[in-house]
Amino acid sequence: MIARVDTIENVVEALYRQTAGASSDFDLNPQVRNTWPVAAKLRPAAVLVPLIATPIGLNVILTKRASHLKHHPGQIAFPGGKVDATDSDETATALREAHEEIGLHPDNVDVLGRMPFHETVTSFTIVPVVGQVKNRFTPIPETGEVAEVFEVPLAYLADPANYLIEGRFWGGTRRQYYTIPYGPYYIWGATARILRGFAERLTQ
Repeated sequence: MIARVDTIENVVEALYRQTAGASSDFDLNPQVRNTWPVAAKLRPAAVLVPLIATPIGLNVILTKRASHLKHHPGQIAFPGGKVDATDSDETATALREAHEEIGLHPDNVDVLGRMPFHETVTSFTIVPVVGQVKNRFTPIPETGEVAEVFEVPLAYLADPANYLIEGRFWGGTRRQYYTIPYGPYYIWGATARILRGFAERLTQ
């Protein structure tokens, strides 16, 4: 099925549609969960899924993490991070992180809704907050953390046929994960799984 992603209204309708619930890094690897150390408490986090209009449709803004970072170097990610004590909720976290990481001011974002949380193997529960960027802005990558800010057409990300399942050995076990390559960018892991869930909502 081809997703209807030509308008913000289509996206909002999809966000509030009753579909599958939370996703997880273990979705393709249920056998790993039984052998993975269980965290005493999952840590809350949030990301912003920023949609921005172009003359030919909506795009999603993504970042490429700096290559020298200790965690997830060079990976493609949404702006986001862990929930701080000063954040009122996950939406506040997503907006704050987007401001810090790419210079997107919260006043320039219309929050459209949330998707179910995504659980990571690193014991985070990530809430994806979907927002519309109201006006074009000049991204300012956070020094030392964000190497690049770029856009991908939502129509491409919303097509389930563009997703692949790949795998590698990690921690002595072969793990599978979703990927969605786009040009020079290799989108995989939690970011690809969240996008895959978004695609599933948009195509139902």
